[in-house]
Order: sequence, then structure tokens, then C-alpha cells
Amino acid sequence: MDEQIRKPRGTGRRLRGAVANYLGTAIVSGSIAPGERLSGEVANAQALDVSRSAYREAVQVLTAKGLVESRPKAGTRVLPRSRWNLLDPEVLAWAFANEPDLAIVRDLFELRAIVEPAAARLAAERRDKADIKTLREAITAMRRHTLATDAGRAADRDFHDAILRATRNDALVALSAGIGAAVNWTTQYKQRSGALPRDPLPDHVRVGDAIIAGDIDAADQAMRTLIEQAFDDTRIAMAR
Repeated sequence: MDEQIRKPRGTGRRLRGAVANYLGTAIVSGSIAPGERLSGEVANAQALDVSRSAYREAVQVLTAKGLVESRPKAGTRVLPRSRWNLLDPEVLAWAFANEPDLAIVRDLFELRAIVEPAAARLAAERRDKADIKTLREAITAMRRHTLATDAGRAADRDFHDAILRATRNDALVALSAGIGAAVNWTTQYKQRSGALPRDPLPDHVRVGDAIIAGDIDAADQAMRTLIEQAFDDTRIAMAR
């Protein structure tokens, strides 16, 4: 395991979370590769200076997120990336804790490009007064705070969440936390080495205006453009 990753500290539930964070970051970063077997429970607990129960509970957290699998006599092995729950907010946090893998970033944007334009179409067709109010408030907050601040990024998540909720499709709404986390972490990442390459607010305004106007085709196209531009900005940031 990468010794540069800070070893977990804490008590009880916090310690379990810290161990899961330590191992999860190592797995998602590639320090512990798919197919690799984790050391035995006793050895790892000793290496991390935690109790066996804390280590065991942390592995259960990783198992629930699809990162590892434990089998009798075979031990605990890291699963292929295709088994990971990449939309889990914690998994995304681990992916962006260091330098993210371009393949993960690409996968996230491809998913968004499939889901969000269609959601914008439905939202333009089905939005009500409450949805319109939420969208306008989110845009106002992004304009006031900018995406360089926590408040601005929270408003950005609210914006994308409002669109999914306006679809009146519970299966799409269930994706909100994952898409919101993807939006949040990619936006934060793009600012690690400096300001955002460009102001993304106009892209959001065009999406919001189209949905509010009930223009399904314009909403679809505006969302496609927003996602394409965001992916381009992220690749620029990764090349710095």
C-alpha cells in the first residue's frame, strides 16, 4: 500500500470510515490494482494500527461499493473497475483525491452525455412552477457565488438535481446524488491549478432558459453543449 497516503486515525465509526477512505483511495488510484489480494485481516489491521473489527467493517464498506470481494480461503481481492459503483459519492471522492484516471473521467462524462440531455428534454416538457423557481434560484446563486466557491458548487448541484427531479421519473432522480458528485468533483478538479478555463455559467443559463420556456429541443442541445464544454475544460485541466 502507498505509504504516502495518510494512515487512518479516529475512533469507532470515524475510524471505520477513515480505514475505508485509506483503502478506497488506494484502490481507486491504482495503488492496489484490480485482482490484487489484500493482506490478511490481522496483517492489515496491524499495518494500519487499527483494530481487526475496524478493518473488517471498512472492508464491508468497500464490498458494498463493489470495490472488493471476500471469499473463504481466497481472501479479499480488488474487483475490476466494471464492478465498482462509480456513481457512489464516496467512490468519486476517492477517484479525485489525487490525479484522476482519464478513463474514469471519460466514463463519467459519457454517462452524463447520455442521461442529462434526455433529462433536460423531459424537464422542459414536465417542469412546474416549483421546478422553475428552483432552477432560477440555483442560477442566481451560481452567478452570485461563482463555481470557485463551495456555495456556488452547491448551487450547481442543485441545478442538475432540479432538472432530474423535473423529469418526474424516479429512476432518473435516483441518479441525482451520483451525477451531482461527478459535477462537484470535476469542477473542483478543474480549479486545482488555477481558475476555471472559462466561465461555465452561460451554458447553465441556456439550459435553464430552454427548460423554463418548455423548448425540449433547445434544452436537449443546450445540455449537450454544457457537457461537451465541461469535458473539454476538464481535459485541459488534466493536461496542465
